[in-house]
Order: sequence, then structure tokens, then C-alpha cells
Amino acid sequence: MTPPVLVPRGLVPTPFDARTAPLNLSRAWQPWAGFATAERFDSVEAEYFAIRNQATLFDLSAMRKFRVRGPDALRVMNRLVTRDLARLRPGRVAYALWCDEDGMVIDDGTVFRLGEQDFRLCCQEPQYGWLMDVAWGFDVAIEDESETVTGLSLQGPTAFAVLEAAGFGAAAVLKPIDLAEIDGILISRTGFTGDLGYELWAPPRDALALWDRLWDAGRLHGVRAIGYAALHLARLEAGFILSGRDYVSIHHAARPTRGRTPFELGYGALVDFEKGHFNGRRALLRHAEKGPRHMLVALDVDGGKAAHDALVYYRRRTEVGHVTSAAWSPTCKRNLALAMLKAPYGVTTTSDLWVEIYRAKEGKWERIMAAARIVERPYFRHPRRSATPPGKF
Repeated sequence: MTPPVLVPRGLVPTPFDARTAPLNLSRAWQPWAGFATAERFDSVEAEYFAIRNQATLFDLSAMRKFRVRGPDALRVMNRLVTRDLARLRPGRVAYALWCDEDGMVIDDGTVFRLGEQDFRLCCQEPQYGWLMDVAWGFDVAIEDESETVTGLSLQGPTAFAVLEAAGFGAAAVLKPIDLAEIDGILISRTGFTGDLGYELWAPPRDALALWDRLWDAGRLHGVRAIGYAALHLARLEAGFILSGRDYVSIHHAARPTRGRTPFELGYGALVDFEKGHFNGRRALLRHAEKGPRHMLVALDVDGGKAAHDALVYYRRRTEVGHVTSAAWSPTCKRNLALAMLKAPYGVTTTSDLWVEIYRAKEGKWERIMAAARIVERPYFRHPRRSATPPGKF
């Protein structure tokens, strides 16, 4: 008799759990794609400052990872995403978005070109069924590698010093968005912090050995484990958007009107109408002609109170949108926010915007109307992110 298949109940530990669980002094865990991931290990502030001043390790195991390979792999990937991946050389990584037939964004993520006809797609949401639909009729094999490939994000000024001390010094030649296999580990110069950083990809059986190798090498370089809360602040400074917070995947939207196009998320430059057919192309041509219905903008807000979930007004009276992400930036010394505004606000009308902030103060709600200005992303930009060879600091 075939033994029963045991299905885990509740959140599943990642392959790094034996190392991360003892470090999580706050016992603050959160769900991510069915895995238990750290919200914070100790202090969010200490973890954030480690990103900007030391080196940090973040568990990427919960990322959804899909391998697309075969004679038609490039055709399938170009049919999936809005940008032209024919321009992406093997050994490079690209940020991309993909849409449904109405031009609404399903998800965003990174595309790793491992060979001429060999790609890996990393993203937040499960995409296997959608990929199979897109690939119907093409000579291509699609594999869900979410459980067979795990990852660690190594970010911060001393990230390369840690890599070198761990025996991965050959990564010195990697430019931003380069990738290479070094000593059996796939290393990409990528990350979600806007700082010097790398992502390391390996089979789960090698996870603990990889963690120990980096952790031991980083002891003199201030390496620290970080959770999602600190990463969220760093990614906001870097101007990166987050699915489920700054926009809703059209596959999860209860109402079709809640979908957003790449133009409305500020990524019109990643829509290539010249490359030929891709999913949502016809609808996006119409959207490009009509103009955006909404616009995701970066705001610089007066004061030091973060505008979490705040409403945005024009001339203090007309409600024109809402804040999707917000934080006070200790590095930029600015009150940051991403906000989704209804056109024409954020498109042709860009001044006299106000954010309505509420905060509890000693048992009483305090209301603040703070002036806000639309600014360019990213807020945080440092030369060390792109310096090649990287500094050791």
C-alpha cells in the first residue's frame, strides 16, 4: 500500500528555520506564501540601520520561482511580460511586469536569463497556472521551482566584504543585475534595498551550509539577520513597489476597476509595443491612447509623522486618492509616501496636495493636514550600489 502523503498544517518553516528561529528574539513571525517568515528579529530600527551601514541576511525562500526552458522559451517569456526580453543577455536579470488580456497588472518580479532559452521567473504570487496558459502550444517546459530553490538576500555596504570572506570573491566582477554561478551557488547582484547587495540561490539541502558560510564570514563585518519590517522601509526609500500594498493583482481584485496598468504604476517605459504580440498588448494600446485613470506617485510629506493609510486631498477639500506605503526615513530625513491618485491628479494636476494623517496620542486621536509634493523615485540613491568592483567598506 502506498504510504499517505503528509501535508503540513499551518505555516511551513523555510529551509533556514534552524538558523533564523533561534535568532528571532521577538518571536515576530508573519505569513508569506504559506511560509513562516520573520517580521523582525529584535529591533526594526537596528535591522534597518544594518542595511544601510553593515551587512544583512534576509530569507528569500518564500519567493515563487518558475523555470521556463526549451526551444520556445524566449517566445513564451516575451509573450508573458510587457518588456522585450530579447534584449536581455544570458547572465543578466531584468525587472518585469505582466498583464491580463485587459492590460491590468497580474504581478511584477525579476527574470533571470540563465541561457539562450533558459529563464527563471521570481515573483510574489503563484503563477504556474498562468504560465501554463501563456505557454500553450509552444515547445517549452515549465517547472515550479518554489520548493526546490531557496534564496538568501545579502545586502548592505559590507555585503561584498562578506562574500569575499566567504570565498565568493569572484563576484567582484558582477555589475548590477549580473548573475553567475560561483563555487556551485548562483549569485545575482540584485536586491530590494537600493543598496549594494546580492542574492544567492541554492537547493534547500545546501541552505544551512550557505547560511553558516555567510554568517561566519560576516562576523567582523556586522552581518545581521533582518525581517520584513526593516526591508519594507529600505524598499520604500529605494522606490520599489510591492504587490498587495501599492497595487492589487488583478487576479485578486474583487472589482475589475481596482486593476492597474503598468502606465498607472509608473512603468510605461517597460511596455514595448514594437516587440510583437504579448498578453494585454491590444488593451494597453488603448490605455496608452486614452491616458491613465490613476497614477502611483511618490510624495514628500511635511512633518515627521508617517502617513500610514492616509487620504490625499487637493486644496485640502477634494479627496483625490490614498497613501499605499509610508514611513519616516532615518537616512533621507524625509517623510516618504507612495500614493495612488485619481487622474488628473498626479498626471496634469500635481500641486496643492495635502495628506490627512491621524495618530493616537495618549488615548486621543490627533488629526494633521500635512502638505505634500510629488517627487521622483527613488528617494535613496548611493554610488556604492552600482560601483564595480564594489567597495569593501
